[in-house]
Amino acid sequence: MVERDIVVVGAGPAGLAAAIEAAKLGAKSVLVVDLNMKAGGQLFKQIHKFFGSSAHGSGVRGIDIGAQMLADAQKYGVEIWLNSAAVGIYGGKVVSIEKNTENKTPVLTNVVAKKIVIAVGASENVIRFKGWTKPGVMGAGAAQTMINVNRVRPGKRIVMLGSGNVGLIVSYQLMQAGCEVVALVEALPGVGGYGVHASKIKRAGVPIYTKHTIIEAKGGDRVEAVVIAEIDKNFAPIAGTEKTLEADTITLAAGLKPISDLVRLSEAELVFDGVLGGWIPKHDRNMETTASGIYVAGDATGVEEANTALEEGKLAGVAAAESLGLVSESEAGKLKGEIWYRLDGLRMGPFGEKRMKAKAAQIASFPGVGA
Repeated sequence: MVERDIVVVGAGPAGLAAAIEAAKLGAKSVLVVDLNMKAGGQLFKQIHKFFGSSAHGSGVRGIDIGAQMLADAQKYGVEIWLNSAAVGIYGGKVVSIEKNTENKTPVLTNVVAKKIVIAVGASENVIRFKGWTKPGVMGAGAAQTMINVNRVRPGKRIVMLGSGNVGLIVSYQLMQAGCEVVALVEALPGVGGYGVHASKIKRAGVPIYTKHTIIEAKGGDRVEAVVIAEIDKNFAPIAGTEKTLEADTITLAAGLKPISDLVRLSEAELVFDGVLGGWIPKHDRNMETTASGIYVAGDATGVEEANTALEEGKLAGVAAAESLGLVSESEAGKLKGEIWYRLDGLRMGPFGEKRMKAKAAQIASFPGVGA
């Protein structure tokens, strides 16, 4: 059994931000644990430039932000265990980790932590249709990992289901990787993502079928064709409107849901919020859950975007350092106030007000915690 000041589960933008911020403020032993082969999470899949303000990496590619964060983590002495899975939290203090070894045999290691930050992100939703389990059907995020991280094309001819920003951006990146995007299919009457992304797709000659869905993936051992159909106001397929598209891959950009398994194991309280993606942990303005000393950050608290995850991670890192007595209440209050100002600004987008109200209601429902 080993001891650390802070254990952060998840080496994505939220987890790295939390670890860096705590280490900058004086935490001497900060450990980040991640299941993947490389730290950085979604950032190394985001080869596009960020939108927003200069305070949030406007004009900077996600991969460059990730590289800087890894450099900062090293600079401040953050320890990172990769290929390692946090499989349990016991007594609010012990994190049980299957740590990978040089011979690739995982060894169970229990780490006693003074503070814990859970930043495990979100998982992709699936859409079920006839043949949806065939090889060649995958999440858009999985396809993005293949092309931008592993440098492997998922297929030659792609049908993308979903026209939100993920569907639009990944479609364009698939084309950059040499794939042919046959079509985007969207159940809603209009495109869900930003017009600037949709325009790129349209200029490339890719049709976007709104008010349509996939009803079947045809093929033998894998996808060989995709049947789509128009849908009515109840989202039911309209007979006689079927179209068959020749394709070997279907990518699903149907949204995300927060990963809540580790939060459940920590015995922190969860609530269901459809706006934020599903089951999320209750937390206060310090990102601390109902389990004392356990903090959350990023998409595990509700699905938003990378900049929000970065700010929530910083908030959790400052709060954890403050609770360890490494920074004064007044200095921590100043830092947290600056972070909340930036967070509020980020959330004032098209859906920001609704999300802020949802978060405020969530916080208000936690007895003894102010908004």
